[in-house]
Amino acid sequence: MLSRVADSIFWMNRYIERAENVARFIEVNLHLTLGLTNGFVNQWEPLVTTTGDHEGFIERYGVATQKNVIDFLTFDKDNPNSIVSCLRSARENARSVREIISSAMWLELNKFYLTVRGASHGWSMARAHDFFDQVITSSHLLAGITDATMSHGEAWHFARMGLLLERADKTSRILDVKYFILLPAIRDVGTPLDTIQWAALLKSASALEMYRKSRGRITPSSVVDFLILDRHFPRSIRFCLLAAEDSLHRITGSDHGTFSNAAEQRLGRLRAELDYTQVNDIINQGLHEYLDQFQTKLNQVGEGISETFFAPRPVDAPAVMSQRQFQ
Repeated sequence: MLSRVADSIFWMNRYIERAENVARFIEVNLHLTLGLTNGFVNQWEPLVTTTGDHEGFIERYGVATQKNVIDFLTFDKDNPNSIVSCLRSARENARSVREIISSAMWLELNKFYLTVRGASHGWSMARAHDFFDQVITSSHLLAGITDATMSHGEAWHFARMGLLLERADKTSRILDVKYFILLPAIRDVGTPLDTIQWAALLKSASALEMYRKSRGRITPSSVVDFLILDRHFPRSIRFCLLAAEDSLHRITGSDHGTFSNAAEQRLGRLRAELDYTQVNDIINQGLHEYLDQFQTKLNQVGEGISETFFAPRPVDAPAVMSQRQFQ
């Protein structure tokens, strides 16, 4: 497969998944601020911080009001990580590989993009929940169409790998929202408010129902264990890395437990770290500190994939990074 084609399919799915997860970030905040007291009202600037776009936001918007943050993360065409920008980039990548993807995927992605672009006209907060639910549902629909209409060959595995690595990154950032936003004082830990907030976070990750079925009572350590270390829930970080590693080895043909390039080495090492990590190790280290280190290592996995598969390799010249950067 041409590196250009692999690059486009990989990033097409990363951008679609990123759009869905930005909608999840905003859903987290809408759920968590609903009915809270004044001490919790101004919780929108940390949301931009967790997405990694704080500097660009402050330059253009200044004050992190609810309206400014939603505009920036949803409809701002100059923010490359806004929902509308991600879908535009996904559409551009899809256009360049029309001969590889199915017509149903192309049509649904077009419809998805045009729906989001059109929603900026006449926007009101009264329809915010419905809109972000629709973004999440449309992303799920597109993922289903991809699985049902695209041959599960090399191209599909690149698409799957892009989706899963993006999902692992964003699940870690959704968990980090808890660190940045929720608790103003240590005395609030373990209170009913704390439990409500953890439940809202699970709900925003579409994880509340499966968590209840498998874990029962909500406790911080159990939520962290479920979203990071569970090997069966499809939005947990460990599940994403296991499945991404499977796709990577199917592309290269290498046996599991071995590596022949930087991508396999870095992803295998990170997956193995999770295999031998317990939730108490994470809690003792500090959730935010653990997630920060994980995001750095995941970025290195992304760089390894770019170096291995996408970067042009002229004779006698070192590998260079893809034009797109991982976050």
